[in-house]
Amino acid sequence: MRKQALLTLSGVSKRYGTVQANQAIDLEVKSGSIHAILGENGAGKSTLMKLIYGVEHPDDGSIAWNGAPVQLSRPSDAQALGIGMVFQHFSLFETLSVVQNVSLMVPGRPAEIATKIGDLGRKFGLVVDPDAMVHTLSVGERQRVEIIRCLLLNPKLLILDEPTSVLPPQSVKLLFETLRKLQAEGTAILFISHKLEEIRALCDEATVLRDGKVTGRVDPRAHSARDLAQMMIGRDMPHLAVSNSAQPGEVRLRLHNLSHPRATQFGTTLTDVNLDLRAGQVIGIAGISGNGQQELAALISGELRARKPEMVQIMGQAVGRRGPMHRRALGFTFVPEERLGRGAVPEMSLADNSLLTAHGQGMLRGGFIKRRVEQSFTRRCMEDFDVRTSGPDAEAGALSGGNLQKFILGREIMLAPDVMLVSQPTWGVDIGAATAIRRRLIEMRDNGAAILVISEELEELFEICDILHVLHEGRLSTGLPAADTTAEEVGAYMIGARL
Repeated sequence: MRKQALLTLSGVSKRYGTVQANQAIDLEVKSGSIHAILGENGAGKSTLMKLIYGVEHPDDGSIAWNGAPVQLSRPSDAQALGIGMVFQHFSLFETLSVVQNVSLMVPGRPAEIATKIGDLGRKFGLVVDPDAMVHTLSVGERQRVEIIRCLLLNPKLLILDEPTSVLPPQSVKLLFETLRKLQAEGTAILFISHKLEEIRALCDEATVLRDGKVTGRVDPRAHSARDLAQMMIGRDMPHLAVSNSAQPGEVRLRLHNLSHPRATQFGTTLTDVNLDLRAGQVIGIAGISGNGQQELAALISGELRARKPEMVQIMGQAVGRRGPMHRRALGFTFVPEERLGRGAVPEMSLADNSLLTAHGQGMLRGGFIKRRVEQSFTRRCMEDFDVRTSGPDAEAGALSGGNLQKFILGREIMLAPDVMLVSQPTWGVDIGAATAIRRRLIEMRDNGAAILVISEELEELFEICDILHVLHEGRLSTGLPAADTTAEEVGAYMIGARL
């Protein structure tokens, strides 16, 4: 028996200036289906979801719900129909608590909502403190809040934009169980992910977008991940050939008995963290989000000061009490997990965002900005890292998540650092671009750079790292040679079974 079409898009198009984000899109989502939307960064996936959710309005075409035409002028129109969405870039108020954020959309008294948040979190492996202030939460914890808030509205159509990008493997499994239960109850799910094996395991239909157009409709279960990737990018997949690192050189980053009390009651205390990162080496730090990754990255970058100078050493200098500019002057660069707000200023152009960390590349003279140099640097970054946008004057906030990530990472790599900290390097980046990013990191290592990667993507860490550590409740495990370690062993450290 054929499932009924819940949502139907016919000839939907959307243009931003000279950029055709969506062109004559036809899409049918059936009740009780889990439907994947596949495409490279900039293929038009997020724009399409915004059209369905009423955030943006189509220039052409029509949208029907249960066969009847609808006008989605604002998100509240979509919500009234039963459409819920979890955005890739979070829509939470940082100065409010979790329960206050959820209360803005979910009716009920705060105490009742807090209980529901706790119950749903435990049931589906999305545990988060209802009373925690959002600004104290890690990216992974914020993702949990977004998903919980959406599920509490009992949607008929649930749109998930990269929902597993910052979830640990254990929670991904539980989330999939949740989605299958929702599917069994008749809920339709639109699922955007760059993790093709997840799509093959979860989804029963897939629509492929390329350059804003539909280029294919397939059953993902009948195709390999490589086949799906080739459909997305329209060419053969790039190959990542990882060779063993040469003999590592001198220590370029040393953490020596690094301890730091939690900044808030919802933070994580770091206890006696020790690590040596050498030239020509990639070290990875795995762990479930919220176990001290935020605090550790802030202490290494200089956003937080250590209690003693010698607790953080860069290029042989004790810098624990020094700020980010001093550390950058030593040859250190940093890619934070939060793209908007920390990695880039949304309202500023890409060119001006280049200036923030690359001003030492000849962009300033006598207190004035050399715009030609700034623009040239930005164009090279866009070309070398395949950042797809209209040009250096495009606002950072207008880029897709994956393209902004490529820009931020490219900007820092172009500074030719001696030591680099990268947090969640390929979060929300399509498979082709992720492979290219990982290849660049390996090239940097082979050219003598020292790279520390904080990631919740175990596959990624095993692919590019020489040594793995696991952070659990603020304590760092011993170093594990990646070539001699299994994902199961790392998983045991992640849940505290071994440390």
